[in-house]
Amino acid sequence: MTQRAVTLNVNGTEHPVQVDAQDRLIDVLREELGMKSVKEGCGTGDCGICAVLVDGKLVNSCLMLAAQCDGRRVTTLEGLLDDPAMKRLQGSFVANNAAQCGFCTPAMLVAAWDLARHRSDPSTDEIKVAISGILCRCTGYYQIIDSIHEGCGGGRR
Repeated sequence: MTQRAVTLNVNGTEHPVQVDAQDRLIDVLREELGMKSVKEGCGTGDCGICAVLVDGKLVNSCLMLAAQCDGRRVTTLEGLLDDPAMKRLQGSFVANNAAQCGFCTPAMLVAAWDLARHRSDPSTDEIKVAISGILCRCTGYYQIIDSIHEGCGGGRR
């Protein structure tokens, strides 16, 4: 397989990498760049556990080829950790026990942060839509929804 040089802008830092045509973004993020918050659940885009932002849009990194992201902005949870909105969301997830096993938590937090930057007080329905592509097998979603309400500044519903 022929490798191609691409530059991934991940969390504000440019990373020149060599990729094969079939290399998925998730694999390059985890194996080449050490972004361990990006998890693989299903590998088919059904669970959303691998969600990241590409040019500000929430995507499943298991469905994107790394070469598709050449020159684009990729944001993982690691890139949001110092953001005040993310700190509020993380605190509310902890306070509400929304991170039980923790497997879906990074993707849930990225999706919640994405929602929070567009809506300061989202409705329950807006939260459900924002996280609808991410499966959680532990919490039943109630704690996650409450956490997002609180983290966005709207308080608990």
